[in-house]
Amino acid sequence: MPPSVAPPVPSRPPSPSTSRRRSSASVVLRSVLEHGPVARSTIARLTGLSPASVTDYCSRFTELGLIRESETPRRSQGVGRPHVPVDLDQSRFVVGGIHVAVPYTTVALLDLRGRVVAARELRHEGADGADADAVLARAADALSALLARSPRLRCLGVGFAAGGWVDRDSGTVVEHPLLGWHEVPVRELLGVRTGLPVHVDGHARALVNAERLFGRARGSRSVLHLFVGNVVDAAFATNDEVHHGPRSQAGAIAHLPVPGGTEPCECGRTGCLQVELSERTLCRRARRAGIVEGVNPMHVVAAAAAGDPVAARLLAERAGAVGRAARLLLDVLNPETVVVTEVGILHREDCLAALREGVGDDRAASVVPSGFPDSVLAVAGGAVALDVLYRDPLAASPEAI
Repeated sequence: MPPSVAPPVPSRPPSPSTSRRRSSASVVLRSVLEHGPVARSTIARLTGLSPASVTDYCSRFTELGLIRESETPRRSQGVGRPHVPVDLDQSRFVVGGIHVAVPYTTVALLDLRGRVVAARELRHEGADGADADAVLARAADALSALLARSPRLRCLGVGFAAGGWVDRDSGTVVEHPLLGWHEVPVRELLGVRTGLPVHVDGHARALVNAERLFGRARGSRSVLHLFVGNVVDAAFATNDEVHHGPRSQAGAIAHLPVPGGTEPCECGRTGCLQVELSERTLCRRARRAGIVEGVNPMHVVAAAAAGDPVAARLLAERAGAVGRAARLLLDVLNPETVVVTEVGILHREDCLAALREGVGDDRAASVVPSGFPDSVLAVAGGAVALDVLYRDPLAASPEAI
């Protein structure tokens, strides 16, 4: 990959006409994503755009290689000129995804529908451990290797996601205490190593966008995503916009107090949300009970599946506490849909029931598990880049094309 890329040049805010074109292009491509194969006339009806505008955007997307005409024309009620539907072209482009968690990094390729084409996990081991430069270098090399195995696919860009405080605008991980990262210029470092456009965001916000585009929140006017791993954070989207706040600090809920919490937190208090609900705490309690060894929460899930009642109880108790935390956020934000990413809830019906009981009967039906139970971290990284594509599809990277 190229050894360096030029730093981004600051640009003026787009004009109103440019913003309208971006918005129109976005809704057309989103319509193809949601309904394809779909006739252009149907897109015009769904979006409210003129047939001529839809045809023009579809022609541009075809030139860019983002969509293609379906092989089988369709007739309207069996008469008249056949309609030739359009659909996303899955044969040409992917995006790269990099998600950095506490124990390992996930590197993946995703197609234009958010499906994982290839993925690899890189554990933070060795003398450099989770050192930022080393982690990002290994991730860039792994991404290059995945692309080399699929030479027919071109990469439109790279999405990076992580927990902690991640500033989307500057492309920086401002603070990730569990990794020991502080003011890490991720976009710059990955851009130098990959030679590709790099987009950076927090993983809860990335997963809100993934659920809106490809998952269980499609069509919802407002969505709350609650991520409960080693890091606990949240993200909220309304009217197709994710709330970031000044320097992308929105969604920091790690130190919300948990009534009756007993776990000491590094902040000096007891019973903060993250330390009470983290996977580290779950695994420590499981080790104390003699259920598992190590720090992999899936081992607790496996023990519960094998019939261990204590493992099942630990998972259900945690899911119920997650539900009570979600209820607090529901009271404040009142979203239409709540999506929860948490290991027990993703794999066990009793945990989902405990979650909904914690939320309360009046809102339980609005709470669903992640739509990506087996690939959530791979999807998180790639979703950062795919969100950029679907917001401004006419700006697809000319380097990739």
